[in-house]
Amino acid sequence: MEERGFLAPETAAEASEQYRELGAAAQTVSRETAKAMDFDREEYRERVTSDVVETARDALFASLLVVSLGTKAEFEAFREERPDLDVRLNGSENVERAVWHVVPFADTVVAATYQNEPDAAVATLRRIVHGRFYSDVV
Repeated sequence: MEERGFLAPETAAEASEQYRELGAAAQTVSRETAKAMDFDREEYRERVTSDVVETARDALFASLLVVSLGTKAEFEAFREERPDLDVRLNGSENVERAVWHVVPFADTVVAATYQNEPDAAVATLRRIVHGRFYSDVV
């Protein structure tokens, strides 16, 4: 089993705090990206709106969430160890691998199955988890 990511908030308040802390990083990423695209000051003010920075913060937060990758057998063993968690499974049951993230404040584990392309599975799971669980609390 492999783990990726840095953020594993235990509570909704902790998720909100971690999200808030990413504000400056999102602003810096947006500004540096605009510089790399040769935006002048006027174009920067017009195009790099608060919505753009907020989208950058959403993407940063989601991309830093801790996820576990393993075989379906490893995921099933995890589920057996945590029978208290509601399971939200995305994908096909006819594949060999899974990626999952625990949302402690929702007593839920969200998983996605995949055969190949672990990076794509991780990115997809993080978007799903952010949209369904974190976006309302951050």
